[in-house]
Amino acid sequence: MATRPPVQMPKLTRRSRILLVLAGFIVLLVLLGARMLDTYVDWLWFGEVGYRGVFTTEILTRAALFVGAGILVGGVLAIALLIAYRTRPVFVPVGNTDDPLARYRATIVQRARLIGIGVPVLAGIIAGVSAQGNWQVAQLFLNGTNFGKQDPEFGLDIGFYAFDLPFYTWLLGWLFVAVVVAFIGAAITHYLFGGIRLAGRGSSVSRAARIQLAITAGLFVLLKAVEYFFDRYELLFSDRNELFTGATYTDLNAVLPAKLILIFIAIFCALAFFAAAFTRNLQLPAIATALMVLSGVLIGAAWPAILEQFSVRPNAIEKEAMPIERHLEATREAYGITEENVEYQDYPGTSDAEPEEVRNNPTIPNIRVLDPTLLAPTYTNREGRQNFYGFPDQLDIDRYPTKQDDGSTKMQDYIVGLREINTDGLAENQQSWINRHLVYTHGNGFVAAPANQVDRTPSIGGDDAGSGEGGYPVFKVSDLNGNDDTFPIEGENARIYYGELVTDYAIVGGTGEDTPPEYDPRENETFNYNGEGGVPIDNWFNRAVFAATEGEYRILFSGAISDGSKIMYNRDPKNRVEKVAPWLKVDGDPYPAVIDGEVKWIVDGYTTLENYPYAQRTSLGETTVDSRTGQPTQPDENISYARNSVKATVDAFDGKVDLYSVDDQDPVLKAWQGVFPGVVKPESEVTDDLRQHFRYPEDLFKIQRELISRYHVDRPQDFYATRTFWDVPPDPTVETGGGDGNAEGAPQPPYYLMAQVPGREEPSFQITSALRVLERQALGAWVSAESDPENYGQITVLKLPTEENQTEGPVQAQNRFQSNDQVAQERTLLSNANVDAVYGNLLTLPINGGIMYVEPIYIRRNDENAFPQLGRVLVSYGEKVGFSSTIGGALDQVFGQGAGDAAQQQGEGGGTPTDDDGDSDGQQQEQQQGQGQGQGQGEGQTPEMASAVEDMQSALAKLREAQRDGDFTAQGEALQELDEASQRFEQAQNGGS
Repeated sequence: MATRPPVQMPKLTRRSRILLVLAGFIVLLVLLGARMLDTYVDWLWFGEVGYRGVFTTEILTRAALFVGAGILVGGVLAIALLIAYRTRPVFVPVGNTDDPLARYRATIVQRARLIGIGVPVLAGIIAGVSAQGNWQVAQLFLNGTNFGKQDPEFGLDIGFYAFDLPFYTWLLGWLFVAVVVAFIGAAITHYLFGGIRLAGRGSSVSRAARIQLAITAGLFVLLKAVEYFFDRYELLFSDRNELFTGATYTDLNAVLPAKLILIFIAIFCALAFFAAAFTRNLQLPAIATALMVLSGVLIGAAWPAILEQFSVRPNAIEKEAMPIERHLEATREAYGITEENVEYQDYPGTSDAEPEEVRNNPTIPNIRVLDPTLLAPTYTNREGRQNFYGFPDQLDIDRYPTKQDDGSTKMQDYIVGLREINTDGLAENQQSWINRHLVYTHGNGFVAAPANQVDRTPSIGGDDAGSGEGGYPVFKVSDLNGNDDTFPIEGENARIYYGELVTDYAIVGGTGEDTPPEYDPRENETFNYNGEGGVPIDNWFNRAVFAATEGEYRILFSGAISDGSKIMYNRDPKNRVEKVAPWLKVDGDPYPAVIDGEVKWIVDGYTTLENYPYAQRTSLGETTVDSRTGQPTQPDENISYARNSVKATVDAFDGKVDLYSVDDQDPVLKAWQGVFPGVVKPESEVTDDLRQHFRYPEDLFKIQRELISRYHVDRPQDFYATRTFWDVPPDPTVETGGGDGNAEGAPQPPYYLMAQVPGREEPSFQITSALRVLERQALGAWVSAESDPENYGQITVLKLPTEENQTEGPVQAQNRFQSNDQVAQERTLLSNANVDAVYGNLLTLPINGGIMYVEPIYIRRNDENAFPQLGRVLVSYGEKVGFSSTIGGALDQVFGQGAGDAAQQQGEGGGTPTDDDGDSDGQQQEQQQGQGQGQGQGEGQTPEMASAVEDMQSALAKLREAQRDGDFTAQGEALQELDEASQRFEQAQNGGS
């Protein structure tokens, strides 16, 4: 057959080549330059916090994986191209003078070295970039430990599934990539140089092409056999059954045998390809491939589907009993909800408690009436002090020892927050770059108020809402100076450089003449930072780097930056812990505490696994959403194992991060301690003061309550039927005006509070949640996890009757509140054209065998500077409702006179002046408001009292009509009539005095 010289491709001019090289260099500089600067900035930051070993370990591991994957994929491709090129036909047949392949052949021959190196290098770079992101998988494989527990099917230690199997499947995936890329590269090369001819009747494959491609295909099929081998273990993570995770009856009796058969078929198919490499007959590998594909369809898919449809589903409870038993045990173990951690108690839910019993219940004095999700504007208004100070949108709850009148000390829960710098609040004339970054650099103050107290309650009409006339927190601590001696807190430095509001960088510590002093109210309004926080920025190189990364030229040229200047960045405590410990999932709610005299943030860290044999997969994103957050507090990932094994602290002054182990039995933590030795401090270094402030973490509790709602059942039959399941109720306060308006229908959040766990003598600090009967509103269970050191982590589940004598759930309790005539009338008074009434958190409390619901109502004006103040407190117990200005008054309405005495002794509403007999004006209002609250309006009333009540109702009707009409004059007249009627009722109630 005739041949002809190849047609030459047009050549680039020298100038064009130079321009191309220059353009490539610029693109490379743009792509890599920013990344290199960020890496250097991170290197400086890790040095500041003392964790540069974490940075270097991660970087080196990523680099090793980059190089390893690059060599694997690029090297295999280079070998494949080299073999294909060197075994190309000497003479290339040309069937057509216009053959388009001729030009490409000529170009490749002229640039064989460039292409033979450039293409594999490019493929290697792409592979390396993709592979380096799995550095954690590689490190866990190298440092994994045993769990000491075996899976129930293969008898392998759980550590194999946690640390080894993910690495094997990851490595197998890259071997597949390398073989596929090599096959494609070899096939293209053989095609370009005539080793493979597809056109015309002369289609053929050269001997060299056949050998190379057959061996490569055989390697691919052999890898498929290895994949089938590992697929057997991954059956223990099967999601075939929507109800549970793990190998089902079908997986164990159809899919598992099928995988074994497919292993041998794949090996046979691979041998067929290897044999075809040395024979001219390709029928054998073709038949073997068809057999493997057909077997995969029939044995791997059709047979399991038939077994599932005609054998398992008609007898599902019987067939799936054993897998479900395995699933129940594994899930409880993986999420720490075994019998060792969870105590289940039967609880009646109804009670005929006497006032004396209620008065003596340890929960009563600690009932929380302040809602931390609503009070941030109040804290800012009352304790902000300057326009550039503020508090996070969500305040926190912690407990501190509080001195009592008898000299003893008891734990009291407080609503706490840090007065942080908020540069967005700076006035327009304060918005200069120097002010934002060098002058207003830090906040100042730790603020705390008892969760069960307000100064006093606004008047019935709500006229003083937002006026400073009551219903506000009683601030016991401002800065670090106690406002009274009942709060014995120690500490001097309340400067807050690291917090949740400080998102921007700050430059501090300069000693030059042009360096402006930082604003600080404690030191004659000036201060110069002298702590350990920050990265030195007093040299030109660092200044240039940060000027580039922050996009701010003033960092490079400003004379305000001088010797000793340091730049603070990554100032959010959650972000700092995530960078120091990238292997942890970090709780979404860090909280501040005064520990050993210093203000620190406490951050909870979780070790997690994606696959734990037979354990339920849980979506972190979906599970951590509630009405308070409005969005997930964790990444949208699936896990099947979680432990709160690490507690972290971040110093609010110098940003120092400390990690402490609090579960030295966690195998995942042990593995990471092998990766980063010395990073996590042993539990023995946790001080007593720090331990007193540990809280059971919120995100873990959300996960566990979701699982407990299903995994409290013991029998597989009950689990499969789902009829005894619970679920988290929606937050009813959102639908009625409280909480986050964007989270309507979202689950009710858990609440921290001081309460008595049934069966215990003393109250404890705990996180609690109500669970309703599945898809119904009746209360199914009450879950609590304790935070006090002596019982830390102990979970109590109160199981309520779900068939007969059901107890109201949160939604039903809210409906009872809203449908109560007295509540409706009072809420109308509290709300008008200028004032809104907002429901606070609805607390569920087990009291003396029954369930009590407590809900504060806040009032706030309708303007942009509004801040809430407590207006009323709702209490429900059984069918009775109390509605008063104080928790004590509401308890008296429900249980009778004297039931709320214990709550009153805690000072709830105690700021109200009292008369000579010790009865406050607020208490007198509570008595009149109690009429009609399950006690009968006419019972015990004199004619004068009845007449006054009628006048009050008439005035309320007039007020509502005036509000509808927008008639402010009529509203004032109606309020005046209401006030006069209230006074007549009070006089009649007191015997006409």
